Amino acid sequence: MLVHQILRSKPDEGVVTIAPGATIAQAAELLSSRRIGAVIVSKDGDSPLGILSERDIVRELGKSGSGCLTDKVDVLMTSKLVSCRPEDAADAILAQMTEGRFRHMPVMKGEKMVGLISIGDVVKARLSELAMEKEALTGMIMGN
Repeated sequence: MLVHQILRSKPDEGVVTIAPGATIAQAAELLSSRRIGAVIVSKDGDSPLGILSERDIVRELGKSGSGCLTDKVDVLMTSKLVSCRPEDAADAILAQMTEGRFRHMPVMKGEKMVGLISIGDVVKARLSELAMEKEALTGMIMGN
């Protein structure tokens, strides 16, 4: 399965982004209201500057206390983004996420961000693929 196939199976709500000057509190509210685990930091919605996850926020809260909520997202975000392309294989992306210990990856087509996939998206797609393979094999064995 390829990344673009995973993107097609997701609801097309676009990638949730936040401006670099927004506060950590605003990012936390956005994550909570949208029920998502990460937000892309971007000035224009197309070019990612970084990513901020719920884990990043919790880690900083534990280290610095609630005072960090007034910090800007661009101070806390991960700016060294690991991205993928629509034509990349899902298995390779799953391995990359697992090895890198991160759960979200922007999908880039050239310099433009065209989606965001999570490790959950990739696992769900892989489980669906395995279920279809099982059905096909069962059908072959049973003579259907």
